[in-house]
Amino acid sequence: MMSDPSPALPSLAPPLQAQEHLLMREIIGLIGKSLAPGVVLREMLHLLSELLGLNRGRIVLLDSPDSAQHSPPGTSRICFAYGLTQAEMACGVYGPGEGITGRVLATGQPMLVQDIDAEPLFLARAVKRDQLPRETVAFIVLPIAVNGVTVGVLACHRIRSRQRRLNDDMALLKIMATLAGQVLQLQDLMQQQTRALETRNTLLTHALDAAAVRYGIIGTSSALLQAIDELERVSQAQASVLLLGESGTGKELFARALHLSSQRRDAPFIKVNCAAIPDTLFESELFGYERGAFTGAASTRVGWFEQANQGTIFLDEIGDMPLAMQTKLLRTLQEGTIVRLGGKSEIKVDVRLVAATHRDLETEVASGSFRRDLFYRLNVIPIRLPSLRERREDIHTLAIHFMNRANQANQRNVYLSPAALTRLEEHPWPGNIRELGNVIERLVLLADGPMVSAAELERFLPSITSGTGTAEPMATSVPSQRPTRAAPPLVRDYLPVHSHSQEELQQTLARHGGNQSRAAQALGLTVRQFAYRLRKCASGQ
Repeated sequence: MMSDPSPALPSLAPPLQAQEHLLMREIIGLIGKSLAPGVVLREMLHLLSELLGLNRGRIVLLDSPDSAQHSPPGTSRICFAYGLTQAEMACGVYGPGEGITGRVLATGQPMLVQDIDAEPLFLARAVKRDQLPRETVAFIVLPIAVNGVTVGVLACHRIRSRQRRLNDDMALLKIMATLAGQVLQLQDLMQQQTRALETRNTLLTHALDAAAVRYGIIGTSSALLQAIDELERVSQAQASVLLLGESGTGKELFARALHLSSQRRDAPFIKVNCAAIPDTLFESELFGYERGAFTGAASTRVGWFEQANQGTIFLDEIGDMPLAMQTKLLRTLQEGTIVRLGGKSEIKVDVRLVAATHRDLETEVASGSFRRDLFYRLNVIPIRLPSLRERREDIHTLAIHFMNRANQANQRNVYLSPAALTRLEEHPWPGNIRELGNVIERLVLLADGPMVSAAELERFLPSITSGTGTAEPMATSVPSQRPTRAAPPLVRDYLPVHSHSQEELQQTLARHGGNQSRAAQALGLTVRQFAYRLRKCASGQ
């Protein structure tokens, strides 16, 4: 079927060479002016017919999965043609592997039919045989590839008796098929860029909408709006506020919002992470110290409470504050004064306290690890922040906000498909907003392409490691994440020291970088217990 029995003729006679050169110049010039495939490919087929006698040219393309035809997978149809009527083009629909066209699509190999009347695979579907010249008609079909994948074919009729070798036409049509593939590839790239820009515009629109939410708190769910409403109603009061909620629910953002909505908005807002301060440094960090108060205190240092004077101080993870420091904090809240470490005089401070914890302070009070009177002082105005699982309708807006921010920070242009956004809404998010933001940033940095599908999203979603396979539920008053203690610390400090060996104590301390607070927590001890056992073991008692 690929042989060429035509008589030996000089390849590319001078007039035909000129026609081929004209054809190439016209097509390349057209590509330079327009990337619209309809314009370029139809003109290509027109020139092939007018200059070289390759008639009724057509370009057949596979239907895309999201096309409006809803055809079975592998269906192809005539998309561009010259010399065919609209009705004839509409007849040019081929199933997988059907006819000459379907076979070339399936194999990616060109086919040359010397005589359509002698070829059983030739369907004559678009143009009936009686509509063609009575003489011998050849049919040439070449694959069109985009990124190495066959997506369509370039085909045309050719009168067999013309004074020109079929192999010469095949060589030229291969060039035309390659150009057609490049035009289609450029169109695909332009469509991707267009979709990306449209999605980015949508992201920006949603981001602007989200930014319009008060104080930068993003979301419109009823649970979130209730928390914001409670915050605004107490913003002008002077009483302490206790923010309750799981880790990652945005306590710092709410604390700052409370400050910005109050009359103290122009004064300092000081945030302190109690979980990050070693027990021995709590007093000097919060209240400052005088020169000479301890070795290395070469000058006076103003503490966080003094720096927050006339403003707001936010004590995050206040449940990690040691008992001795809780007593001093309670005195400051009751009297409005502080005493610097090593100082002798009281200093008046006017500070509004906002505290936050993910622990159940009532349980901590019952176990003796948190002062009851301080708890009552803090719990004047408790505001519970909803978990992300309780505000799923906000996940879409939050994801778009984080995506826009990560794209801008990393100069990327990644976006989520609708199915991927739906999958995000289904995830339990035990780490709440912080976890969602981290997943989006990781996705933007590591995604393989501009659009992330639901299937690709799965490799970025963290696995749920709890025993039930779902995120741990949150109790009404925010459950504690650490085991409760069976006895008050002052009693337990005198338990036998041999419950932990010196080697175990030293190894645990080394693993936590010398931080006794973290080491004690890892062994289920208080800091005082840990220090007592370490000291006794070191002395050999």
